[in-house]
Amino acid sequence: MGISCATFRPCVLVAALALASVAGASGASSNGPSANWRDARQMILVIVPDWDATSGTLRTFEQIRGAWREVGHAAPVVIGHAGAAWGIGLNRPQSDGPIKREGDGRSPAGVFAIGRAFGYAPDVATALDYNQMQPTSWCVDVSGSPYYNRIVDARKVGGAAVKGASEHMRLDLFNHGDPSYREGFVIEHNAQQHPMGGSCIFAHLWTSPESTTTGCTAMADTTMERLLAWLKPAAHPVFVLLPQREYQRLHGAWSLPAIAIAKR
Repeated sequence: MGISCATFRPCVLVAALALASVAGASGASSNGPSANWRDARQMILVIVPDWDATSGTLRTFEQIRGAWREVGHAAPVVIGHAGAAWGIGLNRPQSDGPIKREGDGRSPAGVFAIGRAFGYAPDVATALDYNQMQPTSWCVDVSGSPYYNRIVDARKVGGAAVKGASEHMRLDLFNHGDPSYREGFVIEHNAQQHPMGGSCIFAHLWTSPESTTTGCTAMADTTMERLLAWLKPAAHPVFVLLPQREYQRLHGAWSLPAIAIAKR
């Protein structure tokens, strides 16, 4: 069982909003390791020190004349309380590290499409499609459910459809005013709903710089507001999370931005 992606509990939460069509990850392409995100012109890149690290650094990049250029400033983020593990996204499957499973407390590593924004307010300053969460909004983290890894409104799908789900999307109402989901967006991990592959993975607000999540990536309010204002669906933005060693191994083959990383 779990409460929220922002809470230190052994529930893994990855999401594609059910109120939207899932743009999700297709299988790996035979046209090269970065073929599935060749149209991306915006990238959020999170580097963590190693598989078991619980914090990292977020950077933002744009494609300018065919090359990645950093825009904005680097910012700290926190991730799953157990670290990271290879997720199901746009990249080819990897096996040289932990593999994400439902309930493992790890944030998915790899390259992922960015889905809809969500929050408590009627609207936010973003070009992303946006859904206001209701008191009846849930992300279904029950593997095997037809709504697994989807955000649904119990008023529309019925109470039985969210039975057993632990991920309520109005944490302010159901978790003592918790602001974590006041603003956020979907990281489209496991859009294909592979059983036990992990569910309800978001980027959302942190409760503190020392906090951890159960699989999401959390950040300061100012960082989230900057991302929401910057992201443009027409630019096919992607979210990338990698441990430092994996980034160094893959950044050339995956056509990722080149950044300087201090040796540890």
